[in-house]
Amino acid sequence: MPIINVTLIEGRSAETKRKLIKELTDAAERAAEVPRQAVRVIIWEVPAAHFGVAGVSKAESS
Repeated sequence: MPIINVTLIEGRSAETKRKLIKELTDAAERAAEVPRQAVRVIIWEVPAAHFGVAGVSKAESS
């Protein structure tokens, strides 16, 4: 059973996350040759203040 973990900075719409889950499921179904019912997608949303790039939090750099 493929389990796909995705970490995103919070703030994306429910529709965007729905599309991401669908596209990742489609890709795993094809690439891993498993039934889509076996694919799990978990989205972890992180506050911008807890996500750093190049030593600076995204909250500070936005």
